[in-house]
Amino acid sequence: MRSRDALWDAIRTERAALADDLADLAPDEWARPSLCGDWTVEEVVAHLTAAASIGRWAWIRSMLGARYDPDVHNARRLAEHRGATPAETLARFRAVVDRDTAASGHTPAWLGEVVVHAQDIRRPLGIEHTYPVESLTAVATFFAARNFAVASGTVSKGLRLEATDGPFTAGEGPLVSGPTLALVMVMAGRRAYLDDLTGPGVTTITQRLG
Repeated sequence: MRSRDALWDAIRTERAALADDLADLAPDEWARPSLCGDWTVEEVVAHLTAAASIGRWAWIRSMLGARYDPDVHNARRLAEHRGATPAETLARFRAVVDRDTAASGHTPAWLGEVVVHAQDIRRPLGIEHTYPVESLTAVATFFAARNFAVASGTVSKGLRLEATDGPFTAGEGPLVSGPTLALVMVMAGRRAYLDDLTGPGVTTITQRLG
């Protein structure tokens, strides 16, 4: 288990790495669809800025104002933190790289937020990035244990997950194996990573993702 301080260091590192990866994007790349629903690359970046800018009580107020509809909450906060241009959106994201603001104390989840959304951006853009296996293991362990911002516990329930590039294992049942990053992304509902997994449990997990 990584300490809370180590997890926050990893969050800051991954935010900074993503910001650097986005520095030279062309306008059409900012408008490219991400792996996150209907959001574009720029909208995902604005969402990450919003997540780094809202504490517990501000999050509660926002959710109350949205009548506990997370889609409404996310859309409002995204619009708040998106710039007039992609360059401004990126500048706003760079400004929050070092923050440790979060809506709860579930630090592995906030590292997962950065990892998953960074890959929502990098995969469609063809940008390669290597994560420390200990960071991915912390996220995978949290995701397999429960539902939080994503239904990862439901996706992985009754399956044996085994990483092929690190120490992560979880659960019992039909085997699903592959790189830790692919396991994280599939638990987060990203079908684009299913082809990176093997084992008899892949059929089950594919059906669960719909």
